[in-house]
Amino acid sequence: MKTYMAKPADIERKWLLIDAAGQPLGRVATMVADILTGKKKTIYTPHVDCGDYCIVINTDKIVLTGNKLEDKKLRWHTGYPGGLKEIKYATLMKDNSPKALQVAVKGMLPKTSLGRKQITRLHIYKNEEHSQQAQKPEKVEIKGAKN
Repeated sequence: MKTYMAKPADIERKWLLIDAAGQPLGRVATMVADILTGKKKTIYTPHVDCGDYCIVINTDKIVLTGNKLEDKKLRWHTGYPGGLKEIKYATLMKDNSPKALQVAVKGMLPKTSLGRKQITRLHIYKNEEHSQQAQKPEKVEIKGAKN
């Protein structure tokens, strides 16, 4: 029996909409990473970009469980001597909640040119308003989520 390998011409991309209101950051990020990589599709092939487009709304209402809001920090280096920067997630979620989700999703994607291409299909918005109305996105429910 031969293993099926998807070709770039075989891939049909859909637009999916996720409402992140009241959901934990990690659960939303995992769902988005699976959509972007195409792991939930039957034609998934690791070396082919077969994922869908993903729109995430209401990132201002994402929650962090436990004490992560105060204890967890985002760290990065500017590239200059002494350029280690850090910010608490409480400040990050208040000022720039889409950045928090993007960082979480990017960490779950492959660290290759394939992962860099997949992250470009992610569209994140702070509230209900989004500019992809013309694509008619399908709403996706987050499995195991408490509503």
